[in-house]
Amino acid sequence: MNDVWQILIGIAVGLLVCWLILLAALAFARPKGNLLTEAVRLLPDLLRLVSRLARDHTLPRRTRWLLWVLAGYLALPIDLVPDFIPVLGYADDAIAVALVLRAVIRRSGTDALTRHWPGTADGLNIVRRLAGLPATTPQK
Repeated sequence: MNDVWQILIGIAVGLLVCWLILLAALAFARPKGNLLTEAVRLLPDLLRLVSRLARDHTLPRRTRWLLWVLAGYLALPIDLVPDFIPVLGYADDAIAVALVLRAVIRRSGTDALTRHWPGTADGLNIVRRLAGLPATTPQK
């Protein structure tokens, strides 16, 4: 019986270490400055953007697959940081979206981002900065 407890404790400690490593990776990859706060505020528009991009058949299949994996992660009730924790709970979602958007834009270009963005021009500028692109100047 002692062996079973040692195995269970070892598994629990291993899972805890993996969780801490993932949290550290998210902290390292997070957008700098107030960009993360802005991304959390834009999360509903970002979710619509991910959905639209995932259904766009002009994008490469691998890119759409990556977007579907992201949508699945966002739909899961279990997150790295629980959503009931104010601001931080949604930060892991915003960071995951930022990382995937960077990969999608590298593979597909900025046209798809602009074509599918459901929000305002200011929101698009925030998303462009989140994806590591320069913000566009508003056209008058």
